[in-house]
Amino acid sequence: MSGHNKWSTIKHKKGAADARRGKIFTKLIKEITVAARMGGGDIGANPRLRSAVLAAKSENMPKDNIDRAIKKGTGELEGVSYEEVLYEGYGPGGAAILVESLTDNRNRAVAEIRHILNKGGGNMGSNGCVAWMFDLKGYISLDRKKVDEDLLMETVLDAGAEDVREDADEFEVITEPENFETVKQAIEKAGIAYEMAEVTRLPQNTTVLQGKEAEQMIRLMENLEDCDDVQKVYTNADIADEAMQNIA
Repeated sequence: MSGHNKWSTIKHKKGAADARRGKIFTKLIKEITVAARMGGGDIGANPRLRSAVLAAKSENMPKDNIDRAIKKGTGELEGVSYEEVLYEGYGPGGAAILVESLTDNRNRAVAEIRHILNKGGGNMGSNGCVAWMFDLKGYISLDRKKVDEDLLMETVLDAGAEDVREDADEFEVITEPENFETVKQAIEKAGIAYEMAEVTRLPQNTTVLQGKEAEQMIRLMENLEDCDDVQKVYTNADIADEAMQNIA
């Protein structure tokens, strides 16, 4: 595992989030509502909404749920007003943590997130303490065994990808956020299968965790994502596959 997008890859392999479909639906509905509120209800003209709807469909969310969330965002239906807040802190071993929150109660959210961090061996930091360590990028991972390297390189670079990284198990396609959809659609059009695709925050460097610190970090990240006010969690923690298997 390369570590560039460590936590998302861990979640994908471990499958922890997939076992909590109710929470996934709640988070996706929040994202759809906010995206529609900020950019309008036209999926074709609102990239953030389009990504949120595609994510919801990939989780088999009923169309009626999606439509209601959009209408709540545009004001056609009454709904809760969510505020976007970014929280920063540190986990075991000094690893950086970024928490994206969508909440209707900022005081409740910060208190709960601080409690989870403290209980999990971390602590809340000041604004700006770790956000600079992460870059907002489009990210697509692909299984090396299922991909023709030459076809992949030609396809994504022609479509505007920024970089293609590789390790023993996978290719990682990196894009600027505005080029993410174009590159993903080019991959799909070429018939290339990918494991995961999202706009995410990639760490500029990683902090290696082992043993007890690695286990604490996994538990901490899972507890943060279980918080109703939390949408996404990012870290620069680098945890080896062997340690992940032991924890799982």
